[in-house]
Amino acid sequence: MTSQTRQLFGTDGIRGVAGEFPLTRESTYLIGRALGHDLVRSNRQARVVIGQDTRESSAWIADRVGLGLTSVGVEVHSAGIITTPGVAYLARSRGYAAGVVISASHNPWTDNGIKVFSGDGYKLPDAHELAIEQEIFALLQNPQAHPEPARGPDPSLPGEAALRHAYIQWLTQNVTTDLSRMRVLVDCAHGAATVEAPELFRACRIQAVFLSASPDGQNINDGCGALHPATVANAVADKPGQFDLGVTFDGDADRALFSDAQGHVINGDAVLLLAARDMQSRGVLAGSTVVATTMSNMGLEIALRKSGIRMLRANVGDKYVLEEMQRSGAVLGGEQSGHIIFRDGEATTGDGLLTALRVLDVMSRTGRSLADVIADLKVFPQTIQNIRVREKVPFARVPEIQQAIASAEKELDGNGRVVVRYSGTEALARVMVEAESEARMKALANQIADAIKAALGVPQTA
Repeated sequence: MTSQTRQLFGTDGIRGVAGEFPLTRESTYLIGRALGHDLVRSNRQARVVIGQDTRESSAWIADRVGLGLTSVGVEVHSAGIITTPGVAYLARSRGYAAGVVISASHNPWTDNGIKVFSGDGYKLPDAHELAIEQEIFALLQNPQAHPEPARGPDPSLPGEAALRHAYIQWLTQNVTTDLSRMRVLVDCAHGAATVEAPELFRACRIQAVFLSASPDGQNINDGCGALHPATVANAVADKPGQFDLGVTFDGDADRALFSDAQGHVINGDAVLLLAARDMQSRGVLAGSTVVATTMSNMGLEIALRKSGIRMLRANVGDKYVLEEMQRSGAVLGGEQSGHIIFRDGEATTGDGLLTALRVLDVMSRTGRSLADVIADLKVFPQTIQNIRVREKVPFARVPEIQQAIASAEKELDGNGRVVVRYSGTEALARVMVEAESEARMKALANQIADAIKAALGVPQTA
């Protein structure tokens, strides 16, 4: 009997160490072939657009997936190095049956991944991913029955420049305000934004200086980008009066974090508050509703409520935020990590470049600084601990962990929150605690983390 739990697809596609299963030369070819089978069943003339980030493994994985697709008759077009939302845009705007992205987003350069958008620009539902996954496993059981074609598509790099330009042109159409006075320091994370961000900011006449914009295949996210927002924040603080804000993208630029002019890091919660109030004031925030996640700070919920805006919480992962937005009719949603989804336009996924433009637009239109716009966001002290685990056993099946969580929640008594979950992409347990006092927050987080380490933790080597 086939398990109904996905084994390859996580919250953001298939991810792992490049060169190891499921990202070997054989398996990536068969993944492309399985996806191709899925597409040609409903469209014999299926075309796919494929894009990638700057990791040294991205090109060969893109080539292998492309070969698998063409082996079953799918026509493959490569956009080369492009952001994840760039591929989603191209899929929906140019009649492609699907868009495929080769990226591991914020992970180290040794990792990589494959994520798939359907022809409407949305990530595949879990049930569809499960069906493709079952076909992948069936192919893996008998790979010699699926010989590789003698000739595949053209190499995925450099790709078609016209496709990348089309995405940038669409982004510029989202700008309705003169941004030429905005002075921005931009951290490209040595990732996909390195290609698109300079062209976009020039097109919008934004005064921009770029950091971490020299990818070498191994420096993506290394001490820079959205995993390290203090990098751009410190650089802004070191040059007082020179920049209005800093912006930092992750490796595939589907999210963005910011720094105000004083060098304070501004996360996705603050961006949601800024955008929600602006959209509410313009009468375009449908249902006066915003979708955030279980990780968003209680302070955001309180600030939104004061502005007459309701906040719903979805599971972590931008695809789950989007699903809740579609259910509730909300047009704004996002994550603390900087994935922001604007559905008052044509966007179908988080887009760091679009988010940056929207923040700049609000600042330029109102004449207010970033710090001023979010000044009343009172953030509850929050900590997140990551614990490496041997296996992802459901927490409900481990009494010691359940007891530690219940004890923390009882002590908080409604004046804080506890969220314990597994990462969707790594062998990590994440413990998030919010409390009114930092000391209590740290103590409760340590208590739960210790219970997880004792029951499921990876033994420390000497």
